[in-house]
Amino acid sequence: MQSAPLILLAEDDPMSRDMLARRLQRKGFRVTTAQDGAEAVQRVVDERPDIVLMDLAMPGVDGWEAVRWIRRNEHVGGTPVIALTAHEIDGIRGAARAAGFTDFEPKPIDLPRLVEKIRARIGVVL
Repeated sequence: MQSAPLILLAEDDPMSRDMLARRLQRKGFRVTTAQDGAEAVQRVVDERPDIVLMDLAMPGVDGWEAVRWIRRNEHVGGTPVIALTAHEIDGIRGAARAAGFTDFEPKPIDLPRLVEKIRARIGVVL
């Protein structure tokens, strides 16, 4: 039996991180978390998640820099990474794709839409 897909959730706000992690777990996913971009990059390398959900605005190493690091790594560079942000300004979707993000999801999170994006990107039906 194959285990549930592993999602890495990189989010600096503890309440948002915990709430979204629990909601994704209830949908059948395994979830690991990171509180900043540097930790997220290390977890991608160490844990090899099926997909990453990455907040763009985090202290220290933000999501923009973290996705660049992931893309440069030959072992995990192909991991799908969905950008999460509450700052939906003109052009940010295009900028996120140009930076290396696979997809984009605005906050507040629309869970059914996010789950569909995750499933489409990793090819899993739960």
